[in-house]
Amino acid sequence: MTGAAVQAVQYLNRSYIRDFPLDAAKQVEAMPPGEVAEILAEQPIPSIAPLFGWLAPDVAAKLLSYLPKPTATGLLESMSPNATLVLLGQYSEEERQSYLEMLDASLRKELQDLLTYPDDSAGRLMETRVGVFRPGMKVSQALERLRRSKLRGLHTLFLVDDDNRLSARVAIHDLAVADLDQTLREIAEPVTVVVQVTAPRHEVVEVLEKTRLPNIPVIDVSGGLVGVVRYSSLVKALEEAASGAVQTMVGASRDERALSKVSFAVRKRQPWLQINLLTAFLAAAVVGLFEDTIAQVTALAILLPVVAGQSGNAGAQALAVTMRGLALREISAHHWFKVMTKEVSTGFINGVSIAMTCGLGVFIWSGSFGLVAVIAVSMILAMVAAGFAGAVIPIMLKRLGQDPAQSSSIILTTVTDVAGFFSFLGIATLLMGIL
Repeated sequence: MTGAAVQAVQYLNRSYIRDFPLDAAKQVEAMPPGEVAEILAEQPIPSIAPLFGWLAPDVAAKLLSYLPKPTATGLLESMSPNATLVLLGQYSEEERQSYLEMLDASLRKELQDLLTYPDDSAGRLMETRVGVFRPGMKVSQALERLRRSKLRGLHTLFLVDDDNRLSARVAIHDLAVADLDQTLREIAEPVTVVVQVTAPRHEVVEVLEKTRLPNIPVIDVSGGLVGVVRYSSLVKALEEAASGAVQTMVGASRDERALSKVSFAVRKRQPWLQINLLTAFLAAAVVGLFEDTIAQVTALAILLPVVAGQSGNAGAQALAVTMRGLALREISAHHWFKVMTKEVSTGFINGVSIAMTCGLGVFIWSGSFGLVAVIAVSMILAMVAAGFAGAVIPIMLKRLGQDPAQSSSIILTTVTDVAGFFSFLGIATLLMGIL
């Protein structure tokens, strides 16, 4: 081919890409990326930048990796920030950082800020490597593109319209059994559920629990697909959040790990241990108020841990349920009275049942009806108080603007110990005449 012919072909390619970027994108998506990259590398950046805004993200990312570094840098600087974010989302953290380092400092800072989504948002939970296809693409073309892209773990292909907005979805198992000449439009299903990229985690949880879908598409403000939240990823995030909550409930830092330095662990735990010591002295002071009662009836000292232990367990159950409700946004601080009433009623019913069993055991052991009456009544009162505390403590912390998980169990233990000791020894003092 002569030099003039080569120039003519380049001109035609440039004109086609510039004037019909959507049609060109559809053609490029069906071609091997290596061949396309050779053609695009010969074109000026202003001519091919619009094309990358129309391409499926995985195709655009693959093409960018084939292009010379100067061309790739120019493209990233010429594209809109939103299109650049979607494209960079297809790479690993290390690859993404290498492309960012190629850019001007101000643009790099802007993109890095935009890539950081709020904590506990859909943007933090989503996976950005998704299969984006055109409705008019044939099944055979889609399968070929899947083989080239080597995307793993896909359950769904997402289809976008001519404005690059999410329009439909195709299940992988439907794709596998479809005729090769069928179009994706023919086997697609409408997308009925989406979440915004800034949606809070509790909203994503609610959507997944209602729909039971394996993944939920995440869109930006223009309706473009930016990622998916997979059910497995959400479960993992909830497990991590729950483990962090368990640590903070007992006064350990969320940041502490099993192999953290001793100095770090001591610094994070020591303040709460000191607080726990003060609350332990408070419970001990309650016992000290009834020293004479214990001295007269030594059996009370033996039974005291039984009441405290049962009320502590009941309080922990109420606390766990309330904490879960707050974490999943099933309840808010405005539901405090309803939650408290439920837990107090539960504590009363369980208290009566436990009191009957405990009373029978105490009578067989001691033969004293007076001791049975003391432990039965105090058990009911202590478990009611435990239910009240387990429901109110996290809600109270939430209303005060504090983390409801932060050392809730330390406060709860103090309340249940004091309530259990005071009710048991107080009633024993009142009924001393029959002991």
